Amino acid sequence: MIERKEHLDTRATALLIACCAFWGLQQILIKTTVGEVPPLWQASIRMTGAVVLLWAWCARRGVPLFERDGTLPGGLLAGALFAGEFTCIYLGLQLTTASRLTVFLYTSPFVVAVLLPRWVPAERLRGLQWVGLAIAFAGVVVAFSESFGHSTSAQLRGDALALAGGVLWGLTTLAIRATRLATASAEKTLFYQIAVTAAVSPLLSLLLGERWGFAYSGYAWFSIGLQTVIGAFASYLAWMWLLRHYPATRISSFTFLTPLFALVFGVVLLAEPLTLQLVLALCGVALGIVLVNRRPGAKP
Repeated sequence: MIERKEHLDTRATALLIACCAFWGLQQILIKTTVGEVPPLWQASIRMTGAVVLLWAWCARRGVPLFERDGTLPGGLLAGALFAGEFTCIYLGLQLTTASRLTVFLYTSPFVVAVLLPRWVPAERLRGLQWVGLAIAFAGVVVAFSESFGHSTSAQLRGDALALAGGVLWGLTTLAIRATRLATASAEKTLFYQIAVTAAVSPLLSLLLGERWGFAYSGYAWFSIGLQTVIGAFASYLAWMWLLRHYPATRISSFTFLTPLFALVFGVVLLAEPLTLQLVLALCGVALGIVLVNRRPGAKP
């Protein structure tokens, strides 16, 4: 039996904040590396490396990956959705700005909150929690509002891809919680997703005409190494473990921290200006997360 908890405890909260912090840093790593390493080829290297690391991890810990347990249909579905999400993100970045893409991508928690209760009634949000979700998303919009102005047709296509990526992210969560994957180990759930993406990404890279190579700078390999070991392996494995044990609607609300962490790291590492909008956005997201995760009967 899998122990499922109705609310987030200190360990879950700490893991979520750590994951979101690294995912925010990862946006900067990708941004500073993509000029040297083509995006989908970069994703191919990351996911292939993560598959190898996860395979070694499971072999050492005795976690079976290939036993017949009825998870194959759900696993392939989650893998296809996961690969589609990354494809939309990387293609969208070719057409629109990273800030615009971020706002549309983080509509994912709404997809989870609307659809998941149809299969898992315990995941249903109450009125005040919906308000919290809306406040958190509004915080993200405020943080990136300066980037919105006149839109070109290319930007609109990129925005549409970003929105599709957010929907696919939410549907991936739905596939994990509403199929037999809900009973699978975190390792096997992650294996389906990164293995399918590792198989699909090189084909898409070739179709887009990206140039492959390995003669990159030390910084580029350092960046890809962090994205592989901590991003595609450790943080995603922690996320799968959290989805296995905690309410998906509540942990999804924490993902609104990711784009704000990216802005904070931009201020700290790239000397970007600290604006009032960023401060207000951080306060809004924090308040939204508190409301989404507030226990019934507790004072706000």
